[in-house]
Amino acid sequence: MIPDEPIGPGLGDGLPGGGARRTTRRSAPQPQYVLTEETPVYVISVAAELSGLHPQTLRQYDRLGLVCPDRTAGRGRRYSARDIQQLREVQRLSQDEGINLAGIKRIIELENQVSALQSRIAELADSLESAATAIQQREATIHASYRRDLVPYQPPTPHSSALVVWRPKR
Repeated sequence: MIPDEPIGPGLGDGLPGGGARRTTRRSAPQPQYVLTEETPVYVISVAAELSGLHPQTLRQYDRLGLVCPDRTAGRGRRYSARDIQQLREVQRLSQDEGINLAGIKRIIELENQVSALQSRIAELADSLESAATAIQQREATIHASYRRDLVPYQPPTPHSSALVVWRPKR
């Protein structure tokens, strides 16, 4: 154990060899857990309560592939916040819109496909932007390498009235 923060003042009083001793202790590094809406944290009973559905309904939705929660090592279901939202949406489509479960499954599949395509479009747009930037940088490098002393540039005069006549030699 490597000391770095005090345990408390006065601890160690009365120990052999002297007066008060200040002991410090370093806490073990804590693992960093990031909870997102994708993190599976709810057991089926809590997910059923949060979604307003019966646990057996959640199991049926899982069997049909409507809402597929993550599984623990012991095969227990763990629902995320996104799963809870999806359960509520399935319930709304079923109850309010009168859509059957097969239709709801197709709607979910199409929404997932649209999301995947939108992500791919964003990736391609980023890639296109990177390629355009690279081309502009290469173009600038090429233009910077031109030898301007070979052909001097003379800008045209805007209001020149000079007339040049060319006659071929015979």
